[in-house]
Amino acid sequence: MKLLNKDIEKDNTGQVTLVPEEAEDMWHTYNLLQVGDSLRASTIRKVQTESTTGSVGSSRVRTTLTLSVEAIDFDSQACQLRVKGTNIEENQYVKMGAYHTIELELNRKFTLAKKCWDSVVLDRIEQACDPVQRADVAAVVMQEGLANVVLVTPAMTLLRAKVEVTIPRKRKGSCSQHEKALERFYEAVMQAILRHINFEVVKCILVASPGFVKDQFFTYVFKEAVRQDNKVLLENRPKFMLVHSSSGHKYSLKEILCDPAVTSRLSDTKAAGEVKALEDFYKMLQHEPDRAFYGIAHVEKAADALAIDTLMISDKLFRHQDIQTRSRYVRLVDNVRDNGGNVRIFSSLHVSGELILVLVVFRFIRDRVAGAADSDAQTSLSTDTSSSSSGGKPKAFPGQPRNIVPPACPGPPPGGTCLEHLLRKASRKHPV
Repeated sequence: MKLLNKDIEKDNTGQVTLVPEEAEDMWHTYNLLQVGDSLRASTIRKVQTESTTGSVGSSRVRTTLTLSVEAIDFDSQACQLRVKGTNIEENQYVKMGAYHTIELELNRKFTLAKKCWDSVVLDRIEQACDPVQRADVAAVVMQEGLANVVLVTPAMTLLRAKVEVTIPRKRKGSCSQHEKALERFYEAVMQAILRHINFEVVKCILVASPGFVKDQFFTYVFKEAVRQDNKVLLENRPKFMLVHSSSGHKYSLKEILCDPAVTSRLSDTKAAGEVKALEDFYKMLQHEPDRAFYGIAHVEKAADALAIDTLMISDKLFRHQDIQTRSRYVRLVDNVRDNGGNVRIFSSLHVSGELILVLVVFRFIRDRVAGAADSDAQTSLSTDTSSSSSGGKPKAFPGQPRNIVPPACPGPPPGGTCLEHLLRKASRKHPV
């Protein structure tokens, strides 16, 4: 994505002009658009003309329209984006208020105007325009007769090719049909790799399968590369990495990215970082449940108490059509960032973000909250207990500003791991 112009006023109104340069930029644009925005772009309109003799003809003309956005449709497989709305500027071909659907095109600029540019949208523009953010990981997840060629970008997981070949079973005394079918299968997968993977951009190609299918495929590919003198494959041989997976289906990709060997190899990519963050949360939820929380009510209370260290949230929540609901999540993200916490926004089209949609919001509680509550429990907790029993207001956590108070418990979550329960547990450990 290329940023041509950015004109945003102090009251957060304004417009930006962008040029999508690759398919993934359409996904970023989809996350930028909201109902009620103004979109100006080049499009094709079918126009009817009437001659002096009364005959009616039609032609397709290219024109530039400005629409008030009413509906947004995104095709995740083809990476195509269509925006429907009404015309809000005078045009010689389209009347004011007439409906039109613009299909945004690669390498054609568009201008997006909003009444309020929040921090999440501005971060999305910076991420999309960062030249470092590219599809630098490819994966071939396979088993006998089935292979999925996948590109793992920082924002989404794209299935570029699916190869299916029927493999007959080995028969007693003859394996020729089985071996010929395997060769046809390996050849089809190799051609899919050459067709869909850009070796100049991709840093690593993961080949994963159960058993020895990956090893046999790897041997076949470079045997054919030597025979055909394919310099592209021979020069990029170090980029191939063989990994075990439980199956050849796409969902095994999450298992592959969690492999420690893969994580160390892909340590500089965003995809591996998000998967590792998710795995760390699951481990903490299992071994230290007092420090791992989920649920919007508890997360908001912890944010008010300056207790969040890492917040993980899905970008689907920021596409909510209700402005108040969307603003609620934006305020949460801004609050965590302003107080020195880390925020990870997971893509709903990424292999790591598919699970986030179920759990909605995660968080880690800073060690200083639980640690300070334990170390100073005999002084601060006894004072808080006496003040609360006498009807006074509860006091802040040790080391926090005096106007920050522990949030009231909105209800016991699974395992009883809200902030109020932590204080009760600490008071039992340190009796007055």
